[in-house]
Amino acid sequence: MTLPVYLVDDDDAVRKALILLLSTVSIKAKGFADPTVFLSHLPGLEPGCLIFDIRMPAITGLKLQERLVEEGIDWPVIIISGHGNIEACRRAFRNGAVDFLSKPVDEQDLIDAIQKAHRTLARTLDARALHAETVALLSLLTAREREILERIALGFTTRQIADGLGLSPRTVDSHRAAIGLKLGTTSQAEMTRLWLEAGEDR
Repeated sequence: MTLPVYLVDDDDAVRKALILLLSTVSIKAKGFADPTVFLSHLPGLEPGCLIFDIRMPAITGLKLQERLVEEGIDWPVIIISGHGNIEACRRAFRNGAVDFLSKPVDEQDLIDAIQKAHRTLARTLDARALHAETVALLSLLTAREREILERIALGFTTRQIADGLGLSPRTVDSHRAAIGLKLGTTSQAEMTRLWLEAGEDR
């Protein structure tokens, strides 16, 4: 999967130069001169690596990064700056920045940072897809089956589950077999993993 790059920088020359550079190594990049324009397009953008200039008139790169964090958007961010300082660097990293690069940006450093960001984002997207798949599987279970699966995940025996829910062991085994068919596994360890993976969304 080729993930895009979104560059937000009000300096036209820098923006165009970096987009041209990235095109030479087959990295798809889209530029925005204004952070507010970027934010207006954000809902329609596919996940990608974000590159923010630290100094922009309307919204600084750090403020833009913080706004995305507040909105729960966890795409990896690279901050570039012609006027960087230690405190700005610390602030960027506290908010999850992948890298902090000084202008003029070293070409290889930028490409390395983007590749690192893409690896981070790919792992995040894979985990999100796995989570969604697990939640979808658990949605197939009845309320009673979820009660039983929760107790399986807690390590309860069939007898303990039966006693706790006022059921016969045979009924619990029947429900357990149905759970296994829906989840595609009869392994207690795998059932436990799926239950924990779904977390609060189960």
